[in-house]
Amino acid sequence: MATPLRIVVAGASGFIGRYLVDSFRTDGFQVTTIGRTDADATWGDAAAIASLVDGADVVLNLAGRSVNARYGAARRAEILHSRLNTTRQLHAAIERAEKPPRVWLNASTATIYRHAFDHPQTESTGELGEGFSVDVARAWEGAFFEGDLPGTRRVALRMAIVLGHGSALVPLIALARAGFGGPQYDGRWFGTPGRRASGVYHERRATHGRQMFSWVHVRDVERSIRFLIEHDELDGPVNVVSPHPVDNRTLMRIIRRAVKMPLGLPLFRWMTELGASAIRTESELLLKSRWVLPERLTEAGYVFEQPDLDAAVLDIVGTD
Repeated sequence: MATPLRIVVAGASGFIGRYLVDSFRTDGFQVTTIGRTDADATWGDAAAIASLVDGADVVLNLAGRSVNARYGAARRAEILHSRLNTTRQLHAAIERAEKPPRVWLNASTATIYRHAFDHPQTESTGELGEGFSVDVARAWEGAFFEGDLPGTRRVALRMAIVLGHGSALVPLIALARAGFGGPQYDGRWFGTPGRRASGVYHERRATHGRQMFSWVHVRDVERSIRFLIEHDELDGPVNVVSPHPVDNRTLMRIIRRAVKMPLGLPLFRWMTELGASAIRTESELLLKSRWVLPERLTEAGYVFEQPDLDAAVLDIVGTD
């Protein structure tokens, strides 16, 4: 990328978006933003969005309400519609552009894959799961890939849990420092097999901390996006995840070691549920087994800067 690119970033106000915008601008790229407020164009202003998109080299969409919340009916509607509406607005702008961007990268999620213990999920062999989060991911990618955009390559970024300063690692670090940095134990739900009333899916078996944790450092999110911009042969879904996932026991042991806490009491499902309710989030973020590998990135030659969780956590804790 010797020539500075013109990049449109939608949803730039979040943890990942801020990191990417700062990095791109540091390298001299012309970055414009789309958002609800404090952006070059706001959602719903079709003319302003079209003006930014027409002639851009890259469109990167990260927009969507945070999933770090309780999944009540109203919030579930916000999570779904915020993703579909913003993606459709960008689709319309690109479709009408006289000079459409050569690549459109749209956020997706690695949680689209099933709750897996038996083998890792890749783009070629992975099996999609079920439940609210998966339904959102399916609809999101459906809106992204619908229709024909002949001048624009499209890549769905199936990102794992992104780690960095201010990321989802923060509450886990706090648990470890408080002495509750043991594994999070899943348990059985009684009633409809595999599904809660809220629509959050869990396999009906105790995990005992064996659930897999797929993750990626925010630096590798940024580097993989640059890689995908350059590699015209890559389109469709791409898993943006570290090649070295760990199980929940290992995750918590690494965090305890990073914060120098020798004791780590385990959390049982009822404790995790109470804690999740108290901080207004869902236990699915800890209890679903996400076992995902970056098959397409590694086969294309991408080399991760932070492939191992030990080093990644130490890097983050050092700046926390």
